[in-house]
Amino acid sequence: MKKNYFKLALVSIGLSIGLTACTKKLDLLPTNDITAAQVYSTPAGYKQAFAKVYGAFATTGNQGENSGDIQGIDPGFSDFLRLFWQLQELPTDEAVLGWGDAGIPDFHNMNWSANNPFIKGVYYRSFYQITVANDFIRQSSDAKLAERGISGADAENIRKFRAEARFLRAFQYWALLDLFGRPAFVTDADALGATLPQQATKADLFNFIKSELEVIEPLLPAPKTNEYGRADKAAAWALLARLNLNAEVYTGTPKYTEAVTYSNKVITQGGYTLLTDYRKLMRADNHIGNTEAIFTINYDGIKTRNWGGTTFLTSAAIGGSMAASDFGTVEAWYGTRTTKNLVNLFPDVTGTLDKRSQFHTAGQSLEINEIGTFTDGYAITKYKNIKADGTSGSDPKFKDIDFPLFRLGEQYLIYSEAVVRGGTGGSLATATSYINMLRTRAQAATIVQADLTLPFLMDERARELYWEGHRRTDLIRFGKFTDASYLWPFKGSLKTGKGVESWRNVYPIPSDELVSNPNLTQNSNY
Repeated sequence: MKKNYFKLALVSIGLSIGLTACTKKLDLLPTNDITAAQVYSTPAGYKQAFAKVYGAFATTGNQGENSGDIQGIDPGFSDFLRLFWQLQELPTDEAVLGWGDAGIPDFHNMNWSANNPFIKGVYYRSFYQITVANDFIRQSSDAKLAERGISGADAENIRKFRAEARFLRAFQYWALLDLFGRPAFVTDADALGATLPQQATKADLFNFIKSELEVIEPLLPAPKTNEYGRADKAAAWALLARLNLNAEVYTGTPKYTEAVTYSNKVITQGGYTLLTDYRKLMRADNHIGNTEAIFTINYDGIKTRNWGGTTFLTSAAIGGSMAASDFGTVEAWYGTRTTKNLVNLFPDVTGTLDKRSQFHTAGQSLEINEIGTFTDGYAITKYKNIKADGTSGSDPKFKDIDFPLFRLGEQYLIYSEAVVRGGTGGSLATATSYINMLRTRAQAATIVQADLTLPFLMDERARELYWEGHRRTDLIRFGKFTDASYLWPFKGSLKTGKGVESWRNVYPIPSDELVSNPNLTQNSNY
């Protein structure tokens, strides 16, 4: 199934959240002529509203590429994946972006403030998606279904939709926990617009996400039995594995045994296998026969047009001597490249000794002297809007590449790291075998158990997962994000790199939020 839910009408919940004073508007109903009573009056209406809960991941608005759900930010910048990716990758050794848009250089320089437009954007995008999910969850309670005379198979389907909406809300709260630590917090239990949201603590938000996922696990479909691109039990296990791997960062209390438990569930009960060819992970038809993807954001060049997502990841990485046609597009944006730190993690740049090495070097210099010069820094060729048969995707501008928020390769790495960090319920021998599965797929040299150290795993995660939105979180967990013990070009604004303040391990709450909601306090030192 290819993105079927995007064929549904996505206009049923036309929520619009202003960039200023956002929390005052959380959970407000639409101000147009469509009311909740109309939207949710029939099973078909519920299905349309449910489509919006998912569709908000891959669209910026209901009217195509130039429409936006969030007021006050350019729709082209407001796609969730584009915003999240920038905050996760641009302050790290994996990516630089040469554009001078206000706020972009802040990430390389690691000197962002609470007024950064992209930090604001991801905060509000996540809350927009939480708002849409909250409304669906609220409207799909048993009491509401009975009130509207919906019963039988229709009611059972809606209850399944409700569990998935709770998963999507939990994922967005994980993103806010990881990025901001202490965001505002609102659920379907809060009356519509009655009060300003309270601020969550890291521990409370961690526990909420954990408990939500545990409660909905039995309500979700078995692994690989739901429609492609929709959540199932394995998606909940995968998020629990990731959440628990980072528990010590989030709460101060390690939970590596739990990370072993849930990653092992995905690996042994999910029925997933690695794709044979690593280089096919990010291609235009990666929805076909994708045995590795656990949960994806589905992009389609015709149905989900926007300037973010994998359209951004593909076109922003094309420039210099690169031919856009080689990537199935006519768009070359001369933007993103990588630093020598990522390049040097591979045994060679050609991919001969590790197929995960995907760099364009012709006309590019390894060293970055000017971030604004596209030919400074090697380009990445990981994302291509090309199908297995060599033809281009459905549109020359907008990409068909689906983005895996969770895939099996990450779960092998979570299991291995959690075991090395002392988690019980697994073994170093099994962990080594999982790493060697990744390396064998890449045609790279295998390792022995003695090689399985934390420094090796930090580097192996970069080799396997680069440009997939993990690096900032990884560097924080390994104590290398702000620390001066690990430097990369232009870290902290210096060409040679420098350490920065440790409080930058979390982003600031947007200043507009603090003005609009007196219940919130700023993260330390911002």
